[in-house]
Amino acid sequence: MAQAPRAVVVGGGIGGLTAAVALHRRGWRVTVLERAASLEPVGAGISLAPNSLRALDVIGLGDQIRELAAWQGDGGLRTPSGRWLMRTSAAAMTERFGGPLVMLHRAALIDHLAAQLPEGTVRTTAPASLIDPGDPGDAGDVGRPARVATPDGELEAELVVGADGIHSAVRRSLFPEHGGPVYSGFTTWRLVIPVPGAVFASHETWGRGRIWGTHPLKDGRVYAYAAAMVPAGGRAPDDERAELVRLFGDWHDPIPAVIAAARPQDVLRHDVHHIGEPLPAFHRGRVALLGDAAHAMPPTLGQGGNQAIEDAVVLAHRADLEGPDLATYTADRKPRTTAIVRQAVGAARLNMMRSRPGIVLRNAAIAVVSKAGPGLFLRSFDSIADWRPPQPPYASDRARTRETPA
Repeated sequence: MAQAPRAVVVGGGIGGLTAAVALHRRGWRVTVLERAASLEPVGAGISLAPNSLRALDVIGLGDQIRELAAWQGDGGLRTPSGRWLMRTSAAAMTERFGGPLVMLHRAALIDHLAAQLPEGTVRTTAPASLIDPGDPGDAGDVGRPARVATPDGELEAELVVGADGIHSAVRRSLFPEHGGPVYSGFTTWRLVIPVPGAVFASHETWGRGRIWGTHPLKDGRVYAYAAAMVPAGGRAPDDERAELVRLFGDWHDPIPAVIAAARPQDVLRHDVHHIGEPLPAFHRGRVALLGDAAHAMPPTLGQGGNQAIEDAVVLAHRADLEGPDLATYTADRKPRTTAIVRQAVGAARLNMMRSRPGIVLRNAAIAVVSKAGPGLFLRSFDSIADWRPPQPPYASDRARTRETPA
């Protein structure tokens, strides 16, 4: 009996683990190489939209993650004074897109994904470098496998998945002439903390060149994030919690209470980068790129992790046991993700606007659209949130029934 083909996934983040689970369910022998000492992510919350939840249905996790949804009531967009520019609701999102928006801690999603893999699949403290991308061959030619160097020696594989993030070494190996990520013009702060007594509707607040978001999580904690137009590489002169006080301390409730409940070490700060010039392809030889390694985007649409999950499921769908069809994977994914990157960059220009006259016009336009109903505002996400995965042979019957159009 022929041995199942081997896949090596470089990177144990959300995209890499989703790819590992999906490939494992397709019958591949999978090894995940993670540079860090554990899979515990350095990060905070993530929002999963209906498109990525449908992709998780394919690997049997969609309903488990939907159960973690905490947003049940109203929410929307506010100004720093607290005035509502636009209101929507969890029900409106579910009605329009056929599913909820789930906000959860990244660690919870990582745990759910890792639990689907056989023991020994994931190797931590395992930095990896691509030695040879391999050659899939053609009719009558078996080609050659890809080769990856690890501290424990070389690995050969019929498929290597580069899921090693925005500063991907795998991407640089495949496309050394590509310019890589560029600074998006703003930095972000994130925290997940308990805030006793805080009562609020899930919201995002847009100020002048600044954003704040506050959202409840299922476990009772609060996920908050902030962004501001600042030069790259900056750091607070004292600590990042104090920086949040300076930037957002006089904004509406519950923002001051959230900041007050945080410790300096609770606040994570990262400059935002994206891949402005699309890659020539998302593959070369026997190597495929996914997630931030392929198409890093600003977080303004909340789609970075969602698109990595989509990538992973589509890649596994194209990874036939006789050999992965990576050219078709690129054709499937590059147009969609390129369009979403551009949309996210455009959204950043809108919600990080600094011009006072422009802000007045923007807010007035949003208010007019909001009065026409939440469906009109949500329409801009139609082409993103209504995505459905290809009909794969390894999807569960339940997922297949849910997503098959009548």
